[in-house]
Amino acid sequence: MKSKPGLGTRDSGLVAIPNQAVLAVRRLKVHYRLPSARPWGKPGWLKAVDGVDFNLANGETLGIVGESGCGKSTLARALAGLQPVTSGGIEYNGRNIARLDEAAWRPLRREIQMVFQDPLASLDPRMTIGASVAEPLEALYPDVGKAERMARVREMLEKVGLSANLINRYPHEFSGGQCQRVGIARALVVRPRVLICDEPVSALDVSVQAQIVNLLADLQAEYGLSMLFIAHDLAVVRHISRRVMVMYLGKVMEQAPRDALFESPVHPYTRALLASVPGDLGRERREPLHGEIPSPADPPAGCVFVTRCPIADAHCARHAPNLVRAVHGGFSACHFTATNVA
Repeated sequence: MKSKPGLGTRDSGLVAIPNQAVLAVRRLKVHYRLPSARPWGKPGWLKAVDGVDFNLANGETLGIVGESGCGKSTLARALAGLQPVTSGGIEYNGRNIARLDEAAWRPLRREIQMVFQDPLASLDPRMTIGASVAEPLEALYPDVGKAERMARVREMLEKVGLSANLINRYPHEFSGGQCQRVGIARALVVRPRVLICDEPVSALDVSVQAQIVNLLADLQAEYGLSMLFIAHDLAVVRHISRRVMVMYLGKVMEQAPRDALFESPVHPYTRALLASVPGDLGRERREPLHGEIPSPADPPAGCVFVTRCPIADAHCARHAPNLVRAVHGGFSACHFTATNVA
């Protein structure tokens, strides 16, 4: 994509390397300290993200799925610099950004942007949509003049399917889908390389979800974005993603190319998730998932899925599995990976 005059090239000093990982996440942990239940007791830890590993390639869309409470949103916020990291690494084009302070993160805001789950709550009700979309440009490109800035805002609103004539209206005058389009415009107006979408369609009507997903796919292709798409709707993830990562209780259970994961899932948790989906995705699968996800403040010893797994044994209860190469070309964290392929 050519640089727009006045905005210049992205000048954070981070240059993408073709065909290599834009983001490389290694053993990432985000733990929250919990107060003790008794004055003399020891404090506990809530392990929201607990040793996550993955790569995101240039121009790729990685879908991240899992039940509520599995750590997807915490992971997204950590990758966007909005959540402190306990340990592990987040490399952006070879530079570890896991422990940067707010000042050091500022130039990276031009490179890594986020679209949030609740479209209306993510917009300031006192600001017009034009002002909301312009705000990142004002903060991150202060040398750009007002006329050029507003021209860029109008252009981006048109890109996301909103008339530039609506620039002086307020969020309450728009539908949820329209507000999410504004949120996407605000994220993309600074021309990031990485877009993190944290359940961007879960708060929208079903009839609008497909429009937003198709819009994101079109913009991803047009701008060559590397995108993380977080959702609990497997059908949506299958539509937009190139690879899929499955999380459970803060850990990665399986990751694989999209078609391989949906057609030949290896991990019993992935198979159970697919079995619980009505229609074609759940067809010819084993028994769907039963029971509730344990608390991340008190995860099971050994494999975190052991309390709900239909094939777990005593070894699973004592020993946590590592992510190992699976026959479908991806990875799985299961002691029975070699024998669990459909």
